[in-house]
Order: sequence, then structure tokens, then C-alpha cells
Amino acid sequence: MKVTFSIIKADIGGWPGHCNVHPDLMEYATKKLGEAKESNLLIDFCVTHCGDDLQLIMTHTKGIDSTEVHQLAWNTFKEATEKISKPLQLYGAGQDLLKDAFSGNVKGLGPGCAEMEFTERKGEPVVAFMMDKTEPGAFNFPIFKMFADPFNTAGLVIDPSNHNGYVFEVWDILEHKHVMMNSPEEMYDILALIGAPGRYVVKRVYPKAGGKLPEKEAVAVISTDKLYEIAGQYVGKDDPAGVVRAQSGLPALGEVLEPFAFPYAVAGWMRGSHHGPMMPCAVEDSTPTRFDGPPRVIALGFQLAQGRLVGPCDLFKDKSYDYTRMKALEIADYFRRHGPFEPHRLSLDEMEYTTLPNVLKKLQNRFVKVE
Repeated sequence: MKVTFSIIKADIGGWPGHCNVHPDLMEYATKKLGEAKESNLLIDFCVTHCGDDLQLIMTHTKGIDSTEVHQLAWNTFKEATEKISKPLQLYGAGQDLLKDAFSGNVKGLGPGCAEMEFTERKGEPVVAFMMDKTEPGAFNFPIFKMFADPFNTAGLVIDPSNHNGYVFEVWDILEHKHVMMNSPEEMYDILALIGAPGRYVVKRVYPKAGGKLPEKEAVAVISTDKLYEIAGQYVGKDDPAGVVRAQSGLPALGEVLEPFAFPYAVAGWMRGSHHGPMMPCAVEDSTPTRFDGPPRVIALGFQLAQGRLVGPCDLFKDKSYDYTRMKALEIADYFRRHGPFEPHRLSLDEMEYTTLPNVLKKLQNRFVKVE
């Protein structure tokens, strides 16, 4: 059976500030998606949140970029904004809904989207990753570790079904181009690109030909929407989501989660203008309040059964990530002590679409040439 797994998310109002999603928004979204399930548009769904982003996880048979499914998500966000966010004066009500007219799907409208269509296996574990207070390139490090690093994924060495490696689809999000690259053959070239996550991002990962899985069906996909490119100015961080399949010819569940045991540094945090550690946490703990952070990632695990979502299992609730969280807080202290200095604050080229240029404008006429 072919099934489409979709995550469509948006910040339509924080509670309070940029911290959390109001329960009334969750309830309204659950009602809307429940109606869609009853009408057979959706097979199943799960409504959750990561920080101040409302996350709609849906399974269906309509394929990627389905107008019906995307219209459902768009209407849910728009109606919830008008009926709940604005009356409650939630912070930044509807801030990710950057365009007024729906045009067939949510691409270019503000909400983030990660979707994959695939043939469901006899056992199909799927992990939905959702991040807050960071950018799409924040997935580069863990996705590379999952599918290309033998020190993370032992299956790349000892499992014949993983041994040939994977194909990475890398996007240049400034030039709007993409390239397909093979791992391990082009591993160094892949790293040369995705080591600059502000420009080059992993969009999808595919199996190679001759393996257990169809080579044209993605096994990992990441949302790559850049809000400032749509709005022309800083309106909030992109807060990406990702979908990763596991087991039976793919990295095991533990190998998919292992990269997050290291609190690697990402761009984002306060006003999208600072570097900070990525902290894995349970859904209930994805409420960033310290300096609006530090950046968070949650992971919900499902078993699929004819498209039905058996779950979720809150994977980062596991106590074995306690040490990672403590290390993340230690790193957060280190960065915070830099105050307004780099490398805590992003470099000037990365600050172009933040609020800093408006501060610098008033000083332009005061500079005089050095003799």
C-alpha cells in the first residue's frame, strides 16, 4: 500500500510570547482533522506542538502536494487564527500565514511542510522530528550522521542492506537549485556543502538502486521553507520538521535517534540571531523560555498499519537523553556569556534579514573616511 506521510506546521500565535501553543488551538485543529478523517480525506492524524508551532501530522493516499490536504491545513491555520489567536491576542497571531490567497499547496505561503509518499512495508516505523527556534539547515548534521556516518550508524558497515549507502538531495536555498549526491562515494563533497547549513540543506535522502527499498521513494525528507525569503524581512525562525523511516533495510530506530545525543550548535534562538545548542526533549518540555530557547527538537515515533498511526511514542522523553540535556544547558551558559558578541550572535551576513539592519541604518551617515 502506498501512503503519504505529511507534516504541515505553522506559528499562528504564541502563548505567551514565543513559548507554547494555546490548548484551544490544539483542540480546534484536532476537531478539523477529525472531520477530515471521518470524510475519508485522511487515514489518520496527530496534532501536536513544538514550542510555539502548531504541528499537523497526517497520513493519506492523496500523494505529495495534494491540494485537498494542503487546503485542509491552510484552512485550519487560517480559521484557528481568526477564531482563537486574534480574540485571545496570542503573540504574533497568524505570523506564519504570509500570503492571503491559497494557490494549490502551502509552498511559498509561510507554513512549513515535509511530506513523503512510499510503499508501506510489513513493519513501518516512522519518526516525525519537529524543531523550534532554528533553521532548515539544523537537520544537516543529524541526517548526515544517520545515513552516512558509520561511527553513528553501525548498519552502514555490518548490514548488507545499508552497506551501499544512500543518495542525498541537497538544495542551495539561495540560488534555488539542487544536486543529487552519492554517499559514501561523494561524502567529502556532501560535507563541503552541508557544512554550511545557512545555504545548503539536505532536502531528501533516497535508497540506492539494488537495495531492499524502491530507489525513487524517499526515506527522509526535511522542510526547507525560508520565511524571510517569502516576507522579505525577519518574521520568525523557520522551525523545520522532518520525517525519517527506520529499520528493515534502513538505519535502526536507535541509529536514527543517536545523532541527537550530541547537542550540536545551530543558528536561531532569540530573534533568530544567535547560535545555541540543539536540545532534544519531550513534547511537554518543548516550551523554550530561557532567552526564548535554547533550540529544541522533539521526536514522535509511529508504527504505520495501512496508513494508521499507531502511536505516538514520545521518543526523546527517554531518560537516557538527560545527560545530553544537561550538556546542552552547559553549552547554553557558555554561549550566553558572550552576550551581543559573536559567535553567540550570528555573523553580519547571516543577520541581513533580522532586526539588526534597522539599528545600523541610523549610523550610516556618521561614518567618515579614514585618511
